[in-house]
Amino acid sequence: MKSGFEATRLCLNGSMDLAAFIRGLPKAELHVHIEGTLEPEMMFDFAGRNSIDLPFGSISEIRDAYEFTSLQSFLDIYYQGAAVLITEQDFYDLMFAYLERAHADGVRRAEMFFDPQTHTARGVGFDVFMAGFSRAIADADAKWGISAGLIMCFLRHLPPEESVATWRDAGPFTGQLIGVGLDSSEIGNPPELFTEVFSLARAAGLRTVAHAGEEGPPEYIANALEALGAERIDHGVMVDGDPSVVAMLVDSQVPLTMCPLSNVKLKVFDQMADHNLKRLLDCGVMVTVNSDDPAYFGGYILDNYVALAEGLDLSMQDLVNLARNSIKASFLTPGEKSELLDELDTMAGS
Repeated sequence: MKSGFEATRLCLNGSMDLAAFIRGLPKAELHVHIEGTLEPEMMFDFAGRNSIDLPFGSISEIRDAYEFTSLQSFLDIYYQGAAVLITEQDFYDLMFAYLERAHADGVRRAEMFFDPQTHTARGVGFDVFMAGFSRAIADADAKWGISAGLIMCFLRHLPPEESVATWRDAGPFTGQLIGVGLDSSEIGNPPELFTEVFSLARAAGLRTVAHAGEEGPPEYIANALEALGAERIDHGVMVDGDPSVVAMLVDSQVPLTMCPLSNVKLKVFDQMADHNLKRLLDCGVMVTVNSDDPAYFGGYILDNYVALAEGLDLSMQDLVNLARNSIKASFLTPGEKSELLDELDTMAGS
């Protein structure tokens, strides 16, 4: 009698499609910016109800603008889009829409980034966006059983002292967070500049992650681990430039939360076939698959898995291993991880 995994392989060779197999894998998404899930239709809707003028005449014009030549060219329009988020309902609708899509893609746990400085700089307070996010997370859990947690990111292109001020402002809401992170323009903004705020967050019992090695050098990855105590590295694609950092990741099993479609869209790789995820997976790095800013980069988590599978000729075992890595790398409790891993193993027939 065939195992569940073997039977699924036979089915894939026949009538079952790749997307259906991946959708069925219990998985976690660990690298998604909630502001980056703002679809053009939603941007137009929010702008209208909040009486905000957009520099675009139509939804198609917005989509046409989603052609980026660098991380900075993306960030410029990303922050412009975020300006339509004003009310608690806006943040609720944004979060709920993402969690609905994640659930449909087979995500069982989502650990999402948000950028408070993007909103507080416009006069939108923590009480507004945290209320919207938290209500949507609770409603999505009740409706679909999807587990979710919030990671507050600091914008590294702003002075480090502003991140400390943001941490202070977040004080009444830190109980609603699972961790802190570091994002935005990487080059020239090394992680060690943010040692103080990360120390404050760790002292408060929060988990720590950091964007590193998306466009910056491998040393940024090492410095994020050493200076910030990062428990996950977000992106990390530039790690190939230093074998010693690769070895450090293999030895420590610190996860990389990789975002393949984002990397191709931002020209880090010319095409998916050039991506280094498979090479890193094969050499023992704990890599995971995520969507980053899916509204801007053309794909949610399922789309990223499918693009990788096709572009890198991943085996079904590779796909199961990636899903397994995502659960292991999450900030769920050991018991919650064990439950999802058992479910995955049952599906894979192992």
